[in-house]
Amino acid sequence: MGDDGIGEIEKLPFWRGKVRIWPLTGGITNRNYGVEQKDGQRFAVRLGHDIPLHGVMRFNELAAATAAGLAGISPEVVFAGSGVMITKLLPGRTLTPDEIRFPRNRQRIVAMLKHCHAGEFLRGPLLAFWVFHINRSYAADLANAGSRLAPRLPALMALNTQLEARVGQVEMVFGHNDLLAGNIFDDGARLWLLDWDYAGFNSPLFDLANLSSNNGFSAEEDLQLAQDYFGAVTDAHWRGFLAMKCASLLREALWSATSELHSTVDFDYPAYTADYLGRLEAAVAALP
Repeated sequence: MGDDGIGEIEKLPFWRGKVRIWPLTGGITNRNYGVEQKDGQRFAVRLGHDIPLHGVMRFNELAAATAAGLAGISPEVVFAGSGVMITKLLPGRTLTPDEIRFPRNRQRIVAMLKHCHAGEFLRGPLLAFWVFHINRSYAADLANAGSRLAPRLPALMALNTQLEARVGQVEMVFGHNDLLAGNIFDDGARLWLLDWDYAGFNSPLFDLANLSSNNGFSAEEDLQLAQDYFGAVTDAHWRGFLAMKCASLLREALWSATSELHSTVDFDYPAYTADYLGRLEAAVAALP
C-alpha cells in the first residue's frame, strides 16, 4: 500500500517538475516528509489539520513559523495551503537531551528564545498558551471520556490551582511552548527551533521550565538556565520557574493521557504518561 502523504505532496503546485519524496521521523501531531527537486533544492513538508483537542490550530502555527523564519530562528516558510506547510530542509540533526544541557548549547538556546519572545515579526490573530487553562481543559475531557486517570484528576487539578497561584503575575511574551529535544536542530554551524504547533502568548518562565522539564535539567542546571535568561534571578523568577516546571510536566502527562484515548499514532502513550507523572511527583516533592 502506498503512502497517501506522498500522493498529496506530489500534487502540490509548488514543485518544478518531478520530485523525490521520503518520510521524515518525528512529529506526533503531523506527518513530515523530505522533498528534493531535480535542481537539488530540498524542502521539508508538514501535513496536518487542526486538532482542537490539543489546541493545535494551523493558522496559528503558520503565523508563528512565518514570523520565526523572518526572525532567522526557524527555516523560512516557502509555501502553505490547507493542511500543508513547506519550509527549506536543513542539513543536520536534532539534539539529544544530554546535548541540550551542555552549557554552550543551553546558552545558544536561550538566545533563540529571547529572539522568539521579542515577537518582532508577528502579525495578525494569534493564540495564547496558558498551561493552567490547558491542564484544566485536558482534565475535563479526560473525566468525560472515562480515562484511567479519572480517579487522580481531582488531586491533579488541585495541584494545578496551587501551581498557578505560585506563579503569580507574569510578563507576557510569544513563546514556543514545546521545547522537546526533537524540536531543537543543529545544522553544524548553528541551532534552529522547529515545530510551532503550540506557539502562543505566554510567560517566558514556561519556555525555560519546559526546556528543563523535557530535557532532564538538574537543580544546578535550572539555576544556570534562569541566570542565562534573566541575569539576576529574583525570588519571583525562581518561584515562578519551579511552579511552571511542575505545570509543564503535568501538561505533558495530561497530553499523553488524552492521546491514549484519541491518537492513532503507533506510540507507547501509557508509558509516556507514567514517565511524566513520575517526573511530576519528583518535581513537586522538590518545591520549597
